[in-house]
Parts: sequence; structure tokens; C-alpha cells
Amino acid sequence: MSNVPESNPHSMPHSVPADTKDWTWVLERICPACAFDAETFPPQSVASAVRSQAVAWSELLVHPLVHERPAPHVWSALEYGCHVRDVFVLYERRLQLMLTQQHPTFANWDQDETAVSERYDLQDPLVVIRELSAAAAGLADAFESVRDDQWNRTGVRSDGAVFSISSFAQYMIHDPLHHLYDVQKGYRQLTGE
Repeated sequence: MSNVPESNPHSMPHSVPADTKDWTWVLERICPACAFDAETFPPQSVASAVRSQAVAWSELLVHPLVHERPAPHVWSALEYGCHVRDVFVLYERRLQLMLTQQHPTFANWDQDETAVSERYDLQDPLVVIRELSAAAAGLADAFESVRDDQWNRTGVRSDGAVFSISSFAQYMIHDPLHHLYDVQKGYRQLTGE
């Protein structure tokens, strides 16, 4: 029996409000939701953290409620998993720019538009697990290649936020950790636990 929802595959789910927050604050204080503390996260441990996240997400994406949204305007575990996969791909590209160019500027990425245009809600969870695992491995390998003298290299997001590779690693790892928290909370809501 398929886990794919029986709704019309061409109908769009309710839109999720765009995330317009500037999440760079997570580099300066503890996240009150997921408890991530950048100050205590050593950037050089990011590769192992990314690999651990791939395992955790693989487990979450086989849940029988993977397609279900806990509320109409909150992503399902599947949608969050697609987002995390794409974050890993994007951040590997950005890391490579930081390693090969002087102070590059990153092209804008509209995560909300991507979720709609790529129909995150209709993707196959087993395919997403494979793709997320491959993207995590690529990103982890890229971080493992960073030499000691490269952690201070910089890059600029399209909105002007400046990152060193160290702060970039800390900022990036918060995303899958935070969404892991979101999905676990969503599953608890869906199951009434």
C-alpha cells in the first residue's frame, strides 16, 4: 500500500507562509525552539554532524505519516526532508565558492518558491532519503576538505550577510537540526502524543 496521499496530485496544498526571518541571530544566541547553541558547536565537527543528520532524517522519512501536515500551513516531514536535502546541495555549492573564490556573493535562493515549484509534497520519500543521504555525504566530504588555514575565508549572502566558513558551518547545521525538531513536534501533534 502506498504512503502517497490520495488527494488530487495536481492540486496544491495550502501554501506555507514565507519564512522572512533573518536566522543569522542563531550565531549569537541559543535557539529557543531547538536549543542549538552556535557558541558551543565547533565548526570542525560539522562533517560528522551532517552525516548524523542524514541518518536521523532517513529514519524520520519512513514514518507512516510522512506526507501529513500537522496543520494546513506547516510543512509535512516529507516537505521538510526535501528542504534539508536541497540545503545540503546548496551549501556544498556555496562552500566550494568560498574555497575557490575570494569573498564570493551567493545567488539568492527562494526556499519557499522551490518547495512549490519542485512539488515537495508529491516527492517519493524513499527517493528523498537516497538524495538527502548523497547530498549529506557530499557536503560532509567538502567540509572535511577544509584546511586549518581556510576556516576564516568569507562569502556574502545576497542580502549582505557575511559568513566565514566557520560561521557558515554553524549557521548551516542549525537548519537540519531545527527542522528535525519541527518534524518530531509535528509527528507528536499528528499522533496525539
